[in-house]
Amino acid sequence: VQLQASGGGLVQAGGSLRLSCVVSGVIFPINDMDWYRQAPGKQRELVAAITSTGITNYADSVKGRFTISRDSAGNTVFLQMNSLKPEDTAVYYCNVRSRLTYYWGQGTLVTVSS
Repeated sequence: VQLQASGGGLVQAGGSLRLSCVVSGVIFPINDMDWYRQAPGKQRELVAAITSTGITNYADSVKGRFTISRDSAGNTVFLQMNSLKPEDTAVYYCNVRSRLTYYWGQGTLVTVSS
């Protein structure tokens, strides 16, 4: 199983980025698809989640700024990040669940300069 995350980079405060995570090699249908992030010296936290039926959930800190979505094939998850703030700086990881198994991507670095 591979989760290939991309789209990170350096952006100024107020800017936007779009993260993508492509999942391959999973035999069974993918259920939940999530984005987590981990800032230096902090614990990994859930940023956004989307179920197989399209129900979404967001951390309070990103509500109204970030949008999670997934493609119709169900193997790619996106995170549109607008109005970025310096405190959004972190490594962003995608995580998916297929039945009872969770899989993690390698992470993509997002740096927001003030």
